[in-house]
Amino acid sequence: MTTEDMTFKNLGICDQLVEACERQGWKSPLKIQAEAIPHALQGKDLIGIAQTGSGKTGAFALPILQALMKTPQAFFACVLSPTRELAFQIAEQFEALGNFMEVKCAVIVGGEEMMTQAIALAKRPHILVGTPGRLLDHLSNTKGFSLWPLKYLVLDEADRLLNMDFEKDINEILKSIPRERRTYLFSATMTQKVHKLKRACLKNPLKVEASTKYSTADTLIQHFRLVPAKHKDCYLAYILREMSKSTSSMVFARTCEATRLLCLTLQNLGLKAIHITGQMSQEKRLSALNKFKRGECNVLICTDVASRGLDIPSVDMVINYDIPTIPKDYVHRVGRTARAGRSGVAISLVNQFEVEWFIQIENLIGKKLSEFPCQERKVLRLQEDVAEAKKISIMKIKESTDKKRRQEHEDSEEIETPFSVSKKETTCKKLRR
Repeated sequence: MTTEDMTFKNLGICDQLVEACERQGWKSPLKIQAEAIPHALQGKDLIGIAQTGSGKTGAFALPILQALMKTPQAFFACVLSPTRELAFQIAEQFEALGNFMEVKCAVIVGGEEMMTQAIALAKRPHILVGTPGRLLDHLSNTKGFSLWPLKYLVLDEADRLLNMDFEKDINEILKSIPRERRTYLFSATMTQKVHKLKRACLKNPLKVEASTKYSTADTLIQHFRLVPAKHKDCYLAYILREMSKSTSSMVFARTCEATRLLCLTLQNLGLKAIHITGQMSQEKRLSALNKFKRGECNVLICTDVASRGLDIPSVDMVINYDIPTIPKDYVHRVGRTARAGRSGVAISLVNQFEVEWFIQIENLIGKKLSEFPCQERKVLRLQEDVAEAKKISIMKIKESTDKKRRQEHEDSEEIETPFSVSKKETTCKKLRR
């Protein structure tokens, strides 16, 4: 039986969860789901290797929910995620699939109030989703909280978890959970660190693969455009004006500063742009992401914080404003579109300093990309407007930075140490004399 002929029912998923899948629009299992779910239902530890956007969340959420139906209990499963946004997204998926059984989830991530999270933990949720650092904080400091009842542990995007130096935190968490449990490790790649983690926390795992190398979706149309560095802003504005009127686009830049400047510049050009970076508070990041999901803004400018894990079904186009210096990051970026069988477009703007990185990307994915067609004279007509919009944006950022510095200076002057107060009083006494 081919993957196309399979159904969730064939894989062993119960009728209630099959109906839940249908409500989510999941008509048939994706490859990683078809490979992983039967073994998971048999109680095996799993290592799942699959490219981004391949349906990994469903591959571990469905078996866990089916097991939870049979033996409902608090703190039944814990999912570790490398980013806050992915953690919220995983929790949403669990709640949507388990809505019929009123499954309770708690998200434990940095950037949120510890006390609010402690209250959520006290309500004893079925599923816990979090980032390793914050989860470890609660295990160490929140009275009465323990993960000893845990039956399932999931390490999602394991390669990224370890690249972000969560290894120490994960090791501490492993000491605080029972050895008798089921463990699922999902990763886009099998690095040496992932191999090490596998030996530390899985028992006789079964390896399933939906992809054996870095690859991009077959439904993804990929282009590049060689552009002078000084005209890159013009090309970006041109492409977004031409192609983003009825589509949603994600634009990847290398730094947080570039992301903010690009966003303001595009806004000044009349485009509905919003940005998201790792330097923003969790509240602002989620707000920006939700505005993009709802279609209030159709251009999301971001750093690589958004290159993995985020499932935004409406993304039609990805633009690499800055070429990633690590070739595999290209695969994760363009994986934001053409997900789960849908089509999408990826355009990379390559300046004279980025050609070598671009060649490495083509070698990695084993494809020669076609050049994006556009007439330079049409693009350069925007040069004056783009330059003015960028100038206004730079001035606005400078004003905002200066205002913040003044506020910080005023706040620091208001904070007086006992020594400084004593010194002032002594000076006043001398003057009075």
